[in-house]
Amino acid sequence: MKKKLSVLFCLTLLLCSGCGQKTEVKLKDGKEVIASVKGYDVTAEELFEKMKGNYGASTLINLIDTYIANTEVKTTDELKEQAKKEIANMKSYYESYNYSWDQVLSQYGYENEDALVDEYILSLKQEQASKKYIRENITEDEINAYYDSEIYGDFTVKHILITSDASDDSTDEEKAEAKTKAYNTAKEVIEKLNKGEKWSDLVKKYSKDDNTVNKDGELTFTKGDVVNEFFEASNKLKDGEYTSEPVESTYGYHIIYRVSLSDKPELSKVKDQILDSIVENKINNDSNLMTNTWLKIREKYNLTISDTDLNNKYNDSIK
Repeated sequence: MKKKLSVLFCLTLLLCSGCGQKTEVKLKDGKEVIASVKGYDVTAEELFEKMKGNYGASTLINLIDTYIANTEVKTTDELKEQAKKEIANMKSYYESYNYSWDQVLSQYGYENEDALVDEYILSLKQEQASKKYIRENITEDEINAYYDSEIYGDFTVKHILITSDASDDSTDEEKAEAKTKAYNTAKEVIEKLNKGEKWSDLVKKYSKDDNTVNKDGELTFTKGDVVNEFFEASNKLKDGEYTSEPVESTYGYHIIYRVSLSDKPELSKVKDQILDSIVENKINNDSNLMTNTWLKIREKYNLTISDTDLNNKYNDSIK
């Protein structure tokens, strides 16, 4: 959360004080006087010049960004629920440390929780608009390259998982010993397979994967569904082959037997999935991408700042 002061909003209140009532506008040298003391009149132009130096550029851009975000993305019930869920989690976190939620909101400049929800909805809209822009600028070459290298059919394999019997409380030495023991057991299983022992018997005796042990160790997946070590080992095998060495992953040691690999789906059927993946990869690989993308979106909306001082401050802020 960030503390905010909407200067233009404050200025509007000053200029519109008494809105709805008939007031006589006082002018000084053709300028509107909004306050006065004996011997001194404050004009709207003078106040604006003072305020814009401190907050004007950021407040102006916030107003523009809000307009763009609301134009690009409609406020849906799904967005509202997502924002409310996130704020509820935030509230729970602070209250778990005995903070007063109302005081937290006040400290960061929010009148109430609804104001924070509205700001979070706005940030979600900006995120969606940025991802949409990135997606729209992905080239066909990028799509085809991703399809060729990252899209696979469905692998059907059988595996036996050997796990370490070390616990979180075990010493480093005990963990190393348990890991070596698991590896040796996995090697033993492979040797038994080489000697002709039945896969089904070995699965029941050795595998610690509760999700597949009663299915002869079988599972079906495609790239991205399993840890990379498991995928790479499965991809290197031919149908009917099993790994000649234990495959280590964060789960333990695997012996993998490849049953089959189906044809990859047609590009047209997975294009949306590919676009989403490319967008996420781009964002993950470039920490500045979302910020730079929003600058481009402002350019798309032909952002023009007529006031020289505000324009200079804005240009300095995006360098």
